Amino acid sequence: MVNAAGIAPEVMQPHPRYYDTKLALRRLIGTMESSAALPPERVLADQLATSRTTLRKALAELAAEGLLRRVQGSGTFVAPPKVVHLQQLTSLTDDLNDQGLQVSSRILALTKVPADEIVAEQLAIMPGHRIHRLERLRSVDGEPLAIEIAHLADRLPNLARRLAEHGSLYATLRDCYGIEVAAVEDTVETALTTPDEANLLGVAVGSPTLLIQRRAADPTGRAIEWTRSVYRGDRFRFVART
Repeated sequence: MVNAAGIAPEVMQPHPRYYDTKLALRRLIGTMESSAALPPERVLADQLATSRTTLRKALAELAAEGLLRRVQGSGTFVAPPKVVHLQQLTSLTDDLNDQGLQVSSRILALTKVPADEIVAEQLAIMPGHRIHRLERLRSVDGEPLAIEIAHLADRLPNLARRLAEHGSLYATLRDCYGIEVAAVEDTVETALTTPDEANLLGVAVGSPTLLIQRRAADPTGRAIEWTRSVYRGDRFRFVART
């Protein structure tokens, strides 16, 4: 025998006990302003008629989803809206500046290294070919958002100085080297932060992230960039448009 949804009663499982608390918290968050503080856990538990253990599990999940921000010693706050990046033939800097957000970059390392087999395959070059490896920490309104490691096969003299002048990698390639991005392919996966990534992004080790790998090509189809980016899952939303 099945119900109206076509599911046999014996395979229907009740949702976890904390889930009702999580839904109630979602409704509460929806009525509050960004950065507003939630009531203390004791008060919330009484209001929602739940245990503090159940409440903490619901709060932890909502924080992992980016709806709440928990500050040690200060309390729990409604998180600001996630930063939105639109997949198109522009850089992160261009996209977020268009939204009125201030994007900044800090170069962590800029070196010339021999391409390993993975990078060589992505850039369609021979392994061992020397490339630029650019590692940057990207921030929005002063808050760390992403770690980007770009691999570039072209000769790009004075790249560090040019980047400092232009900020955007794509603008630098276009305006200083005559290299135009005409097509991109993005691969998006979920991942958890390593200790080094967590330290740079200002989050706990094992926090959820979006791992985005981008291959960019010029108008002839020649690969010019392969970038691996780690974005904070609690602050970033990726939107693809076709």
